[in-house]
Amino acid sequence: MILYVTRCSLNDREQRLFLVERKKNETNDFGIRLSETERLLQMLEIPFEVLVSDTKEVITKNEPAEVTKELSYQKAMAVAGQVEEGIIIGADTVVSIDGKILGKPADTEEAREMIYKLQGKSHMVYTGVTVIAKSGDMVSASSFAEGTKVNVAPMTENEIEAYISTDEPYDKAGAYGIQGLFGKFIEGIKGDYFNVVGLPIHRLYEELKKFD
Repeated sequence: MILYVTRCSLNDREQRLFLVERKKNETNDFGIRLSETERLLQMLEIPFEVLVSDTKEVITKNEPAEVTKELSYQKAMAVAGQVEEGIIIGADTVVSIDGKILGKPADTEEAREMIYKLQGKSHMVYTGVTVIAKSGDMVSASSFAEGTKVNVAPMTENEIEAYISTDEPYDKAGAYGIQGLFGKFIEGIKGDYFNVVGLPIHRLYEELKKFD
């Protein structure tokens, strides 16, 4: 995800934001279906547009938190060349258990394996965010990672099979969405709930206020 802010003040509600996602929004009978990231961005009460990017991810780090910062930086920098002046924000979220990153499952078997790893245990969700401020030739960049601990209840084989038979696991890191059907298996969290959904909106808001 990448967010492009054309001006540097959150107090100006006329400023435009550009959110860059991996694919175009799907539509249903009621119109365009918003992504979870878009829903979170609406909390900023600033109009934004969605752009699509197919930036290739290159991972050189080992620690999950560092991986998210690295990927968020790559996403933001990929767009920076198209921007003369403004603020660009890239973000990336991963699920990690026992120090290993769980990506999006490729098929039912991978989804099953991931849920078996997560059930009855605690894991971490990290979102890395990069903020790039650009004005002409002047460029500054900073990155941070937010971590949230998630406790998943023990699940029966039938519960796991029922869950992976839905569409929910297959477009989400770690094969689950806390805001969806998997929510009933969450015993609790320690940290920012919205970070698990995909964007630490409060931390992002505090960072953007520095440009007021």
